[in-house]
Formats: sequence, structure tokens, C-alpha cells
Amino acid sequence: MKKLISIAFGGLLVGVGFAGAEPYPTRPITIVVPAAAGGSLDTVVRIMAPRMRASLDQPIIVEDVAGASGIIGLGRVSRAAPDGYTITAVAFDHVISGAVLALPYDVANDFEPISLVADGPQLIVAKNATPANDLKGLIAWLNANPDKASVGIPIIGGSAHAFGALFQKATGTRVQYVPYRGVALAVQDLVAGQIDLMFTSAASSLPQVRTGAIKVYAVTANKRLSIAPDIPTVDEAGLPGLYGSIWFAFFAPKGTPKSIIARLNVAMVGPWAGAAAARAPDARSARRASEGGNREVVAHHQGN
Repeated sequence: MKKLISIAFGGLLVGVGFAGAEPYPTRPITIVVPAAAGGSLDTVVRIMAPRMRASLDQPIIVEDVAGASGIIGLGRVSRAAPDGYTITAVAFDHVISGAVLALPYDVANDFEPISLVADGPQLIVAKNATPANDLKGLIAWLNANPDKASVGIPIIGGSAHAFGALFQKATGTRVQYVPYRGVALAVQDLVAGQIDLMFTSAASSLPQVRTGAIKVYAVTANKRLSIAPDIPTVDEAGLPGLYGSIWFAFFAPKGTPKSIIARLNVAMVGPWAGAAAARAPDARSARRASEGGNREVVAHHQGN
């Protein structure tokens, strides 16, 4: 009899626990982008957001929180409730910047990884008034004008900053860094001729290259970009082996349940991900959305 009561009571507890568990998600999800609107990270998130909304059946709020090399936005997420309703998208920059900046959070221990969503090399680009027409010419010009060329960097200690240091070491050149709140702002100044150079992603600079607004010298990889096969690699341009790549990924606050992490992962890397996520119409829509403000509610699926 006692055994039967115990079994019945145990079953009741299991039933109560199951009934009391709240399904996920039941309300809007906020993705904090720790960078200014219009940059490559912001663009990637806005491409992903409509597809996540279709999978999760909830509005996706994209909120750009720029400032302090991403510390403000990431600090907010590190303190958020680990319930899956506040997550973040980060770039490689936000991880390595801890090597030179004091962070109010632990990059390795205060976040749960959800998914890697994109990666790729950088482009070496310059304002149109730069006298050099190829990479060898650029290096010669920089050596002839030490400490005079300005390089825009969106994050102190980030990938552009690090690659700039590698570039200087490999070429014997010396440049001056100009920090920005985001890559889009730096690209704007490059187009306007306010700074001389940038090491940045194709997503951030290729549209300006294609319109002739800025120059491009090389891609920091051993293979040419499939979307821009006319741009030489650093090997071909005369600086062999100077490779540099960046990545973008999603994270949640530490302690977020594994079941929620798995649900978000499926929403990000489902069957519509990959090449379909980079289609031009969606990329243009994402860019327009990012230019419209720093807080956007994406409530409609834009196709598979």
C-alpha cells in the first residue's frame, strides 16, 4: 500500500512540474547588438531576426547599444535574467578586446554560446584620394609617411586594431588609430575622406567598393571572395600569409537552461540558414532597417 501511495504521489509531482513549466518562448525576445546600427554585426542580426521570428513565433527586438567598445551592451546582457528573452550577438572583436580593456564581466564564464552564424576575412580599403593603386604601392606610401595615415577602428583592441598591428609589424609601417563607436561610422568617414584606411569586413565595405566610393587593395585570405573575385588576396597582392578573419555569434546570459539554448540554436541554424540567409534582398532589407533607428521590432517573416 505504501509503495502504491509513493508511486501515485511521485506521479502527481511529475504532473505538477510538467504543468507548471512555462513553454518557451511566450513573449518577444530582445537581441542586444553591442555596436552602432548599420555595421556588419547589426546587418547579420537583422538578416537573422525575421527567420528567428518565423521559427519561434514571437517578435524579435533588435536593439543596438553602442559605446565603450561593446562593454555597455554586453554588460547589460551579462546581468540579464537567464530566461532566453535577452540575448546578444557578438563579433570576434568583443572577445579579444578583453586583452587590452578592463571588462565588468567575464567573457569566458558569464555567457552561454548559442550559435556561430557567420565568419570571413577582411578587406584592406582606403579613401579614394590615397595615391597608391595597389597594396605594394600602399605599403611604400605608408613607409614614406610614417605616423601620418589614419586607420579607423570600431573597437579598441578588436580585430581591426589587432590586424593593424600585424600589418605594421609585417610591413615596417607606422599608422595612427582613430576609434569609432561602430564600423558604419568609420566607413562613412572613409568615404568622406576623413580617415585614410580601414581593415574591415566585406559586409561593411564592399557596397562602397562597388560604387567606387573607396579603394580596395586585397582580401586577408588565401582565396578570393566568391562574391568579389576581382579583389586579389594578400598573397597575390604582395603580402603573403597576412591572413585575418572575423566571426559573428549569438550568446545568452550564463545559466540559461540548455533547453532554451537548444531552441534558439534551432531557430538560428535551421534549414533556411546558410547561403539562403545571405540573399541580397534580405541583406538590403536589413540595411534599410538598421538605418531607420537603433531599436527595431521585426514582426514579419521575409520569406525562406
